[in-house]
Amino acid sequence: MTNHRPIVRALIFSILLPSLVLLGNTSYAQDGKALFQSNCASCHSPFKVITGPALQGVSSRVPDKNLLHDWIHNNQKVLASGNKYFNDLFVQFNKTPMSTFPNLSDKEIDAILSYVETAKPPTTAATGGPEAGSSEAKAQEGDNTLLYGILTLILAVIMFVLLQVNSSLKKLSDDKEGIPASEPVPFWRNKAYIAGAILVLFVLGGYWVVQGAIGLGRQQGYQPEQPIFYSHKVHAGINQVSCLYCHSNALDSKHATVPPLNVCMNCHAAINDYSHGPKLYREDGSEVDGTAEIQKLYSYTGYDPKTSRYNTATAKPVEWIKIHSLPDHVFFSHAQHTKAGKVQCQTCHGPIQEMDEVKQFAPLSMGWCINCHRTTKVNFPDSSGNGGNKFYSIYEKFHKDLKSGKMDSVTVENIGGTECQKCHY
Repeated sequence: MTNHRPIVRALIFSILLPSLVLLGNTSYAQDGKALFQSNCASCHSPFKVITGPALQGVSSRVPDKNLLHDWIHNNQKVLASGNKYFNDLFVQFNKTPMSTFPNLSDKEIDAILSYVETAKPPTTAATGGPEAGSSEAKAQEGDNTLLYGILTLILAVIMFVLLQVNSSLKKLSDDKEGIPASEPVPFWRNKAYIAGAILVLFVLGGYWVVQGAIGLGRQQGYQPEQPIFYSHKVHAGINQVSCLYCHSNALDSKHATVPPLNVCMNCHAAINDYSHGPKLYREDGSEVDGTAEIQKLYSYTGYDPKTSRYNTATAKPVEWIKIHSLPDHVFFSHAQHTKAGKVQCQTCHGPIQEMDEVKQFAPLSMGWCINCHRTTKVNFPDSSGNGGNKFYSIYEKFHKDLKSGKMDSVTVENIGGTECQKCHY
C-alpha cells in the first residue's frame, strides 16, 4: 500500500509557503505605508516635490542601501563624509536640514522604501454631483416652532367656528321652544372675545420678546462665505489631516486659533492643483474650482509656484470671517476641555470632517453648556489611583466615595462645573 503522507505534506507545504510569503509582504507593505505617513509624509511625497524631494526612485538613485539607512538615521554624518549626491541635494533644497530618525530600525526603513517604490499615484474619482450622503440626502433637524404655530392658529379658527355654530344652534333651539332670544353681540364687541384675544396676544408677545432677548448674540447655523473656500471634508475627512496639525493651540491654549498661512503652504507649496478629489460645492449648489482656490492662497502668501519663491511685498493676510463667538463676559478654555476633559472637537463643532463650508453647529448657550456639564463624566483615576487624568487627584472626597462605592462616577457638575464664577467672573 502506497504511503501518501509525504506527498500530501509536500503539497500542503508548497501551498502554504507562498501564501505566508505573500501575506508577509502585504503586511510589510502596510507597515511601510503607516511608517511613511507618520514619519515622512509631512515633508515628502512619493510622486511630487514638497518640502523635500519626491521619494519614488530613490533606491535607483542611491543603490547603496546602507548609505540610505545612514542618511535617514543621521544625515549630518553623511553630509560631513563628503558624499556628493547628498551634499548636492542639501544645496538644492536651500540647505534645509532633514529631520533625523535614529529610532527607525533598518527593517522599518526598508518597509518605507518598499512602500515608496510601489506606491501608485491617486486617480481622479468619478463624481456626478453632490454625494448621496451629503446634507441634501440626510434628514434635516429643523425648528418646528412655525409648524406648531400654524397648527395652533388652525385649531383656534376651528374653535371660533364651533363657538359660532353652538351659538346658532342655541338660537334655533330657543326659537323652537318660544324662548325670547336676546340680540346677539357681534364678536368684535364681545368683551369675552376681546379679553381672550388680548390675553393671547400678551402671552405670545411676551414669549417672543423673551426668546428674542435670550437669542441676542447667538448665531447657531451661521455659515458665512470665506475669502478662500476651505473644505474640512477634503482635509480632515478624506485626507485625515489631524485637527491639531492646523489648530495646534487647541490642546494647550485658551483659543484654538486660526492657522497661519505657512501651515497651509507646508502642503500647498507642492499641491498646486485640485484634480484628484471629489467635486466641491457651495451651500447654494454652485460648483467650486479647487485649483482656483489654491491660486487664491498663493496670491495671499505672495508665492510663485513656478519659481518656488515668495514675494513678501505682495503678501497680505486673509480676512477670515469668525464663526464661533462667545460674549466677552464668558470664559472658555479649549485646553481645559480638550486636554483635561478629553472632549472631542465634534462635541461642540459637530461633524466638522463632513463640512465643506463650516457653520456653527451648537447653540453655544449657557443652558447647552450646563446640560453638558451635568451629564459629562470626569476621567477620574480608578480606585487604585491608576489611569485617568491626574489633574483630578486633588478631589480627595470623590476618590474616597468612588473607592467605597458611594458613587459610580463623577460629572463635571460635581467638581463645580455649574458654579457661576467658573465661567463668569
